[in-house]
Amino acid sequence: MHEATAALTLCFVVGIVGYIFSTTPKIRRDGQPLRRPPNTLTIVGNGLIFLQNRHKLFSWFTKCEQQFGHETFEISVPSLPPGVVINDPKNLEYVFKYEGIFTKGDFFKTRSWDLFGDGIINADGELWKVQRKAGLHFLSAANMRVFTDTALPKYLETITDSLKTYSPGEVVDLDEVFHELTTQLMGRMAYDMDIHNSDPFSSAFGFASGKTGERFQNPLWQITEPVLGRSFRKAVKEVRAFGKKIVESAVAARRSNNQEQSGSKTSAAISGSLIASLLDSIDDHEVVAAAALNYLSAGRDTVAQGLTWTFYLMMRNPRVVTEIRKEIAAYPTTAHPSESVTFQISSMPYTTAVFYETLRLYPPVPFEIRQCEEATTLPDGTHLPKTAIVFWCIWAMDRSTLIWGSDAHEFNPERWLVDGHFVSKAAHEFPVFNGGSRTCLGKKMAEVAAVQIIATLLSSFDFEPIDGHERITKNSLTLPMEGGLPCKVWLRDQVSSE
Repeated sequence: MHEATAALTLCFVVGIVGYIFSTTPKIRRDGQPLRRPPNTLTIVGNGLIFLQNRHKLFSWFTKCEQQFGHETFEISVPSLPPGVVINDPKNLEYVFKYEGIFTKGDFFKTRSWDLFGDGIINADGELWKVQRKAGLHFLSAANMRVFTDTALPKYLETITDSLKTYSPGEVVDLDEVFHELTTQLMGRMAYDMDIHNSDPFSSAFGFASGKTGERFQNPLWQITEPVLGRSFRKAVKEVRAFGKKIVESAVAARRSNNQEQSGSKTSAAISGSLIASLLDSIDDHEVVAAAALNYLSAGRDTVAQGLTWTFYLMMRNPRVVTEIRKEIAAYPTTAHPSESVTFQISSMPYTTAVFYETLRLYPPVPFEIRQCEEATTLPDGTHLPKTAIVFWCIWAMDRSTLIWGSDAHEFNPERWLVDGHFVSKAAHEFPVFNGGSRTCLGKKMAEVAAVQIIATLLSSFDFEPIDGHERITKNSLTLPMEGGLPCKVWLRDQVSSE
């Protein structure tokens, strides 16, 4: 995964042997040391495990979950604070409840600072509250109606018109399609800017996110990056320049009092409302730029990636497409045949279940990390010292047979339906949208966008994978699909006429 892995491993072993032998475990449950996972080595602990490719690391966490169940176990990486992995929903509920104890902490912030700065993903305390309040204003009920009724249909129509120009069976990368859609939506609504996935910022952010993710697996990143991190530094510079551009554009528009209006008067009224709220709340424009970039990433990448994995799974499970189309056919509508239909999630329980089942198997943020600001004891009796690291692998928890049953590894949207109605789980059992005071602000927007996009595209198009290969994720802080999702596309009447 990394350049010069062999050299890194040698440095890793030789450089910290003394540290290892001088350190004793500090974490106990009922006075006894916690169990360690398989493949824990005497000298380097679990350090070599974390150097694996990301999808292999997911498999390791899943095997640990299968072995330990809800039991908290300890992991160790030389030079890092003591850490545990939690799988018990009761422990996770405790973490969500006591946000003041379990903060982002120095461990996370040090590694993600270059990319996220003081943005909401990194922030704690008052700075986090200010940015969250700006996000709540942006995602108000009134703005959500504009998103549902005006903005999303407008940009979705552009995408469908583009797909209709493809020749029957022509290959399209759905990952690129979804990223372009969500990038345009966030750009116009949040910042009143015309932003595209093809912009240099997008590829720079993706590269920087991948390299930032590697920092969490490489305990010696501060030693190796000065030598091997030139491309990363260049990408971060590009990302920060784009954040500065967002702020400068908003400030200039305010000064001229002549903001560009686009679309209907209704959609134009909220264009740029997020950046406006951030500027109203935060005096430091560097922090505003970081916050804007954080929201842009959260608003476009996680939704686009979730949709990419959804269509991947639907193409592998044709029966699911059939069920969704039955739901579309039964959807109550008074729209004229030439008008697009706005699908409401309340009337699309099966489609919603398909999206949630995808998020279960392919969570957009597969890992979460917190750090203890003070000593505390989890509900299972595990005592955590100050600065201890708490991990939970959402990928592994979402495959737990203790939570999801014996078919936890299978794609089964019906598990979300009770008497035909969609029923979700509590955040501490299904932490895809985080939980507690840090529950994802864009949860409702993601649901609305996903159901509308899935139903609209399946109404008009058929998609077929170009091969039967299993898709995996590439390294990132989120869950992008390696190589995108190239597939063949047909208008549905084109299929029937062949």
